[in-house]
Amino acid sequence: MSHLKTEIRKRAEELVTLYPERRSALIPLCHLAQEQDGWLRPEAISEIGELCGVTAAEVKGTATFYDMLHTEPVGRYVVAVCTNIACLLGGALELLVHAESTLGVRAGGTTPDGVFTLHEAECLADCDKTVCVQVNHRYVGAQSPETFDALLDDLRAGRLDEAVPPHGTLVRVRRSVGLQVDRAVVAAERAKEAEAKTARAAATSGAGENKG
Repeated sequence: MSHLKTEIRKRAEELVTLYPERRSALIPLCHLAQEQDGWLRPEAISEIGELCGVTAAEVKGTATFYDMLHTEPVGRYVVAVCTNIACLLGGALELLVHAESTLGVRAGGTTPDGVFTLHEAECLADCDKTVCVQVNHRYVGAQSPETFDALLDDLRAGRLDEAVPPHGTLVRVRRSVGLQVDRAVVAAERAKEAEAKTARAAATSGAGENKG
């Protein structure tokens, strides 16, 4: 039985067909599963492995390399505070300490109500707006302790739902152009490629026997 919901499973199968090697779809499928659950559940990891033709251990090993993917539960909102040099000079450590105090958790922790996970981040690439903060990978502008508290209030009240979806959702608009190929066409091309590979292998083997 599929852990992925019907619509997510359909999108996952479509993604797999876009790649010459199934395993190449591993990271996009991780993002799809995270869109559904907010993090990568063990059941999702196993299903992704089946779809990509790899082991669950390989899926988890790959996912743990990237900080956008989570193999443990996180909050509805993952709040990342940049503490790289430009933000550091702008008061990033002070903001991080304030955030830890306000949320009642250390960086890397999740609030007891499951709403917020706080992260200390490397450069978030918005260095002209210090201190740079992201929520679910959406920029929320330069933050100070005062504006940070207002940001948390807005998130809790749902006033930013249009701009900041729950964690795991990378895009809300489904792609309708580009990388769209009929499955029958893909299957035919794969079969043709397999035949050619078999023919090359046979030719190489025959040449080796003749040489011997």
